[in-house]
Amino acid sequence: METTLIILKPDAVQRGLMGRIISRFEEKGLQIVGAKMMRISPELAQKHYESHEGKPFYEGLVRFMTSSPVLVLGIRGMGAITICRSMMGATFGSKADGGTIRGDFGVSNSFNLIHGSDSPEAAERECGLFFAEGELLDWDRAQEGWIYDCSGATPE
Repeated sequence: METTLIILKPDAVQRGLMGRIISRFEEKGLQIVGAKMMRISPELAQKHYESHEGKPFYEGLVRFMTSSPVLVLGIRGMGAITICRSMMGATFGSKADGGTIRGDFGVSNSFNLIHGSDSPEAAERECGLFFAEGELLDWDRAQEGWIYDCSGATPE
C-alpha cells in the first residue's frame, strides 16, 4: 500500500468542490487516512514548493497557496500515487481530459484545483510536511476485500 499527499487548493475550496473531489477518490476505492483543513503559511508553502524556487511562477504559486484555506489529504491504496495523478489530469485545466478532476472542473492555466505527490519519495517528504506523526491513521475497511483481490499472498 502506498500513501500520497493530496492538497485541494484554494480554488477547489472556494468553489465548494471538496466533497465532489473526495468522493471521486473514495469511489475509486482509495482510502482517506488523514484530512485537515488549514491555511498554509508562507514558510510551509516555500518549503513545499522549494524545487520551483527561482522559476517565474514560484512567487505567484506561494501567494496563491497561502491566499485561502486548503484541504490536505493523506490517501492510501495500491498504486495510489499513479492512480491519483491520473485522476487529477493534466496540469492545466484547459488541457486536461474530461473525466479527470482538472478536466471536469478547471479551465484556468493558473488555478489547477489540486496537488498530488509525484513519486514515493515526494509523497513521504510531503506527508511529513503537512501531517505530524500519528495524524495519518492505519485503519481496516470492511470493504477492502471487495476493492482488492485478497485471495492470494498479496492483494491485487
